[in-house]
Amino acid sequence: MSIIFNREHLKGFIEQKDINKISSRIEKAHNDLEQGTGSGGEITGWKDLPSRIENNFIDELVKLGEEVRSYSDCVISIGIGGSYLGIRSSVEFLREYKIPIHYAGNNMSVDYLHHLLESVKDKSVSVVVISKSGATTEPAIAFRIVKQMLKEKYSEEELKKRIICVTDGEKGALRHIADTNGYRSFVIPDDVGGRFSILTPVGLVPLAIAGVDIKSLVDGARKGEEEYSKFDLENNIAYQYAATRYLLSKKGKHIEVTASFYDNLYYVLEWWKQLYGESEAKDGKGIFPASLIMSTDLHSMGQLMQEGARNVFETFIDIERPNHSILVPKDDEDLDEFNIVAGKDLDYVNTQAYKATASAHFEGGVPNMTLTLCQADAFHLGQLYYFYERAVAISGYLLGVNPFNQPGVEAYKKKMFALLGKK
Repeated sequence: MSIIFNREHLKGFIEQKDINKISSRIEKAHNDLEQGTGSGGEITGWKDLPSRIENNFIDELVKLGEEVRSYSDCVISIGIGGSYLGIRSSVEFLREYKIPIHYAGNNMSVDYLHHLLESVKDKSVSVVVISKSGATTEPAIAFRIVKQMLKEKYSEEELKKRIICVTDGEKGALRHIADTNGYRSFVIPDDVGGRFSILTPVGLVPLAIAGVDIKSLVDGARKGEEEYSKFDLENNIAYQYAATRYLLSKKGKHIEVTASFYDNLYYVLEWWKQLYGESEAKDGKGIFPASLIMSTDLHSMGQLMQEGARNVFETFIDIERPNHSILVPKDDEDLDEFNIVAGKDLDYVNTQAYKATASAHFEGGVPNMTLTLCQADAFHLGQLYYFYERAVAISGYLLGVNPFNQPGVEAYKKKMFALLGKK
């Protein structure tokens, strides 16, 4: 039930002895994180969040989901960044939901939102709007537009059960809207930043309404907290991963490509890119996070990975047991000469493609490592989320930055507000 970490294709680049040499720095990063003495320590509530989530709260959300689904054909989740990617990555990875979930406020494309509104105009709709302040441009404007649509369909009393707000506990525009109109609301904890918020009401409320198994998701994160919170370089693979990334960056490998041969990981990798890009990139530092979905991208980016500039390292995410099986049939003519795999599962072929790629890239000068999930289920996804959160905190401290703020994100907002005439 644990994630497996394979470092075979790091040989000649990074060895365990190299990690041991910086053990004192890793231990300091660990202590700073645990004791809250490192930069941004005031917003590290995510680190023990899984074990603090009460089971009765999970049960409450499951009942909420059952209630909302009883009068809804679909749900619209309004949010951006950490209030969007974790939700979508979970739904797309698991591909098991009881009502469709749509997304708004994650961009400002008029054609996108028009198409969404047209697609749900004859549906019974409920909405979860997620924003700490309620004043973030994309979700705030999307909520205005979606709320107008809902007001044309439902009475004020009906809206009280169809609009759910996830926001600050005391202040902000969305808190005021929720309290004034009597909308149901859930609180975003002050000590958990947006990109770490998948296990707060930010992620759990819309996922529960969609019908995702949030209990297993939280249980997996609890397993991750148990395994990855200890200072143990021999066994803590989150710390091994963080240290490996740091050491590779010191050798000029400034780009990390996380790749998978399973397309349901696409949005998980998008979530990972935000987590690592926003956490590490400060003061001219940071490892650039990129992602590929194989084998599709082998036919577009494969040449670059195999023979391009050697400033890249690679992390594969593998799945040991997919949820389904398809056997390759035998063909009497065998013109494509693939009777060699007739009778074998398609995933067998996919696995050989992964092994060949990891080996070829290694021989071509790209160090790579692999994280293997035993099963494509909610438990292992929750464990993976916690693995990456714990690792990025250690990685950020090793790089010498505050992994929990994002001052650069405000730069474009100031200019945009000035152009819009907003104070």
